[in-house]
Amino acid sequence: MNVSFSGKRILVTGGGRGIGRDLVHRLVAAGADVVAVARTQADLDSLKAELPTVQTVACDLSDWTAAREALEAIKEPIHGLVNNAGTALLDPFLEVKPEDINATFSINVKAVFNVSQVVAKQMIARGEGGVIINMSSQASLRPLLDHAAYCSSKAALDMLTRIMSLELGPKGIRVNAINPTVVMTEMGKVGWADPKKADPMRKAIPLGRFAEVEDVVNAVVFLLSDQAAMINGVMLPVDGGWTGC
Repeated sequence: MNVSFSGKRILVTGGGRGIGRDLVHRLVAAGADVVAVARTQADLDSLKAELPTVQTVACDLSDWTAAREALEAIKEPIHGLVNNAGTALLDPFLEVKPEDINATFSINVKAVFNVSQVVAKQMIARGEGGVIINMSSQASLRPLLDHAAYCSSKAALDMLTRIMSLELGPKGIRVNAINPTVVMTEMGKVGWADPKKADPMRKAIPLGRFAEVEDVVNAVVFLLSDQAAMINGVMLPVDGGWTGC
């Protein structure tokens, strides 16, 4: 897929590590100006050393006010947003703690509200539209053991994506979600490092494997591009067919 983002500025949350970091590399290679947002300054510093053109913003997205101020300080136009930052705190349903529910929804849902409001308002004021991609999960579509808070947060994110696409579509802003299967990033290993748990899941996927980071990045790049100009309000599973079976 030959895609160019020359002249476009794309903001990626959770851009310091995992899928977000690989996505930043791909977008820069495709000509984009990238703003990488992450909580950990060391991750941003190492990213900046690899990609000197990347603009970095360190902030804790769970802090509504501080995050909003940091993002509103970006005066350059943002043409695309990838809400990639996420967290997974896993426990059986009967053991889920209120602080874990708060932490999960704060990043996986509330931060998407906050960041997207800031960016969408700028897109609307500029009058050129834009694209927003929300990083959801297969866990929004089918239940997983010990994932009560996580599954619930991603299901909420899918509905938020639909509402955003409904309200922002008339303003020229497309909003879609990516719903990957397990990807063995640091966060993926939290729930799936144990072969006793991972092997049955892998065998249930018709393609017989978990997703590579590249599989997810390819889908994000497509939805960000003009090749997806008529795609809006879609939850795109990148799961080897697991949710369809």
